[in-house]
Parts: sequence; C-alpha cells; structure tokens
Amino acid sequence: MAGRTRDEIYMRQALELALRARGRTRPNPMVGAVLVKEGRVIAEGYHRQAGMPHAEIEALRAAGERARGATLYVNLEPCCHVGRTGPCTEAIIAAGVKRVVVAMEDPNPLVAGKGVKTLREAGIEVQVGVLEPEARRLNEAFIKYITTRTPFVVLKVAMTLDGKIATRSGASRWITGAEARAYVHQLRATYDAILVGKGTVLQDDPSLTARLPGGRDPVRIALDSRAELSLTHRLFRLDSPAPTWVAVTERASSERLKMLRDQGVEVLVCGPGPRVDLRLLLQELGKREITSLLVEGGATVNASFLDGRLVDKVVWLVAPKIFGGLSAPSPVAGEGVPAPEAAWRLRELTVRRLGEDFCFEGYLDGVKGD
Repeated sequence: MAGRTRDEIYMRQALELALRARGRTRPNPMVGAVLVKEGRVIAEGYHRQAGMPHAEIEALRAAGERARGATLYVNLEPCCHVGRTGPCTEAIIAAGVKRVVVAMEDPNPLVAGKGVKTLREAGIEVQVGVLEPEARRLNEAFIKYITTRTPFVVLKVAMTLDGKIATRSGASRWITGAEARAYVHQLRATYDAILVGKGTVLQDDPSLTARLPGGRDPVRIALDSRAELSLTHRLFRLDSPAPTWVAVTERASSERLKMLRDQGVEVLVCGPGPRVDLRLLLQELGKREITSLLVEGGATVNASFLDGRLVDKVVWLVAPKIFGGLSAPSPVAGEGVPAPEAAWRLRELTVRRLGEDFCFEGYLDGVKGD
C-alpha cells in the first residue's frame, strides 16, 4: 500500500470519528484523531463537545505509552494555545509521537500554522493537506464563524414541482414526504440555530425542534420587528433545553419586550426598523457563539437573506406535486433579478432522491445584478 493511500485511509477514519459529534461541538470544530503504529490503529478519539478533551487528547490517553513512536492522524491542526482546555501540541510532544498528519491548518488566528510550527520545532515530522477538501467541507460552519464571527447560513426550502411553498389558502403541510421531512430534522439537529419569520409562526405555529431519537434541538429564532407575536405560540411553550430568541427592532414597545423577557425569551434588538437588520442579527448571533444558522423562512424572509447576500448554502427540496394558482406563494419574494444572467447560481451542486422527493444542495456562487 502506497504511503499516500495509507495516509488517506487513516485520515478518512479521523473524519468519520469527527462526524460523531456533529451538532454538539459549538463553538468548536469537529475533530477526530487516530493513532497508528506498525501498520495498525492503536487508539482513536474525537472531540465530543466544548469543554471536553480534544480528539488528540482522547486518543493519546487511550494509547498511553504505546503512543511513543506512533503516527497521529487528525483532521484539523492541533491547537497550541490555552482555551477551555490545554494545548494539544504539548501533549503530543510529551507522548513521543513521531509523525503527525494533518488534513488542514486551523483558520483560528490563535493557531493558524503555529501548531504545526511548534510540532516541527520539537522534531516531529508533520504533513499537512491530506484530504483537505473533505476536512474543509466537514467544518465549513466553523471556518465561516472563526474567520468572520458570524454564522454559516443555510437556506432551506421545500416546494412543489411548479414552485409553490403553500396552496392558495396558505396550507403547506405536507409538501414533501416522510424521508425528506426526516432529513430536515437531521439538519435541525446539526445546526446551532433555526430561524423563521413572524408570518411562518402565525401561519404554521411550528415547534422547530429536531424530532429524532437523541436529537439535539437548535436555538429557535423568530423575526418579529414589533414583538407582536403571542406567547401562546408553541415556540414559547416548548419543553426543550434549547431556548427561543426573538429578533426585534427599536420600534418594539418596552411593554412587549418585558413580557418576552419575563417569559424567559432572549430579545435581540437589531436596528431601528422597520425590519430587523439581518446583518446586525448575524453579528449578535456570532457574539453568542452561534456558528451555523438554518433559515426556514417564507418568501419574504428568504428574499431578504438572498438580497442581503447572506446565504452560504441552500438545501432545496422539490416534491413531485403541482399546486397551481397565481396567488399560491413561491419560495422567494422581493423584486427578483432583472435578467436571466443575473440569477443567483449554485456551485458544487449535488442532487439526490429522498423517497419520492428530490434534494438539491449547493453553495451560493453569484450575486444578483443591478
């Protein structure tokens, strides 16, 4: 087996380990580590959640003295600073690891190559870049957050074949089938927060939970410029460890804000109005260590995020159904683009079946023309 191929096999194992903590490491990245000696895996570990040991530490503790002379595979550069835990580089050096294979450098300015440099200065052979594209995709939310201090934004839409998100009467349950809806709940368990507009709350009264065995509910965020939503909505009455936040403007009355806060709802004041300033909102979410945001809005909210160039990725579910009707809403409102060549385009597009439905996923590439 060629050395490069061997490195890729063990690095892929590290990536798979990292995935076990998907949705649970906020605000940290997902990291897996594998220790290999004399052609076999002797220990492994992964970062389970913020405040717990890093992946490298878990693997080193499991290996004990056997780590001396071993090769460590890790999908992100080992840290060299003191945060919630101590520097991983010190532990690696002390354990006598001979070689470290890293998928990608840590974009965190506190690390950013310093971990690799520290290891090399200690005489450890370090290779960087094995399965880097896969490693970057795995931690795309962390990369966006740690470099901009704002969350990675995913726009999720479910529509019919003729581009409707509800019937002419406003009914939207259910557009997609059971498999597609189960996938949406997986997304909710993956991302730190989920956002809807006031209209969606009034129309659907959603709970916005991840209804999966062992699933983790996201923070729930409602856009409500004047804080007019009733506290009887399910968002405010859920028995869930995840909180509900409301984004408002300065036009919201102090009485309404007090009612929300008395109910335990965190209020985020984002701009003078009339609408919530979405850029300010994303900055506020970043301050609260929200690294990723799933937007499940209606046509107006979707358009606002797209017009503001705030969307990083889309998940677009299409059901083989036709609703028809000029008054039936479509996924994106607003003015729209002036010409076909000005359309928002997706790169790295993937298409797959979810039961009878189709799921399109991709990254926003272009921006709307003038």
